[in-house]
Amino acid sequence: MVFVYAVLGLLILLLAGDALVKGAVNLSLRVGIPALIVSLTIVAFGTSAPEMLISIQAALRNAPGIALGNVIGSNTANVLMVLGIPAIMTVLHTSTHDTRKSYLQMMFATLLFLALAVRETFDWKSGIVLLAVLGFILFDQIRDALRHRRAGELDEELEEPEGADPSMPWWKIGLFLLLGLIGLPLGADLLVDSATEIARMFNVSDEVIGLTLVAVGTSLPELATTVMAALRRQADVALGNVIGSNMFNLLAIIGVASIIAPMPFELPELTFDLGVMLAASLLMIPFVFLKKDLTRAWGVLLSCLYIGYVVAVIV
Repeated sequence: MVFVYAVLGLLILLLAGDALVKGAVNLSLRVGIPALIVSLTIVAFGTSAPEMLISIQAALRNAPGIALGNVIGSNTANVLMVLGIPAIMTVLHTSTHDTRKSYLQMMFATLLFLALAVRETFDWKSGIVLLAVLGFILFDQIRDALRHRRAGELDEELEEPEGADPSMPWWKIGLFLLLGLIGLPLGADLLVDSATEIARMFNVSDEVIGLTLVAVGTSLPELATTVMAALRRQADVALGNVIGSNMFNLLAIIGVASIIAPMPFELPELTFDLGVMLAASLLMIPFVFLKKDLTRAWGVLLSCLYIGYVVAVIV
């Protein structure tokens, strides 16, 4: 039954996160917040809500391994699995898109996270640093987007956030918000409890469960989005989705969770996984800087690397 509860918790999390995004997006648009700002901030935070709730619940329940493992494992899965599987299905023409600035911001967030990890705890001091960097990056992204729009370089269709419905009635907006706010903590509670119990059953650490079961589960929305982007030949969306998600995982999720509850850990237990996360991030260099397309051969390589990593973690 514990596996059933884990799957149920994950399902509730994903559905509640989707409901919260729809409610928040349409509430923001109805009160006059520009669609561009909603896309860059509210949607980004909303889609990270499941991971954030899991990390907060795990930190509060003295299971920092699940909280940190979720983020580290998700970032690794985002590059190796979320880019690898769609690339097997169809070639992603990443060579025609410029994601250099976003990638450099992601790498800065990754290196900052690794530097803070040397302290063997993520506490309120770490949280303030991470959230301050996130605020600066968001401000820079909004400024760039507004400048492009004024120059007429921004596609109006790209400004329309996902789930936007200008005619959505107030009662429906309220219902989506209510379902999201109730479902997220419920799903996170179920998943964290189940994950902790599974760790005890198989005599493995919380970190292993966070790096594998929880990380893969919370990466499923990114995988679905990237698969759809690949099928629509939107390589920039696929690559941008992974870069943005990884940056938010490190800065927003760990930033908020560490302010709410400190997360101490033993660095030697996570050294290998932190190294793999960094190596996976560096594997994106050919697609970002060297104008290489993400071909099927690359997709097979990335997917095999991820399978090998999961096996190494479990064994």
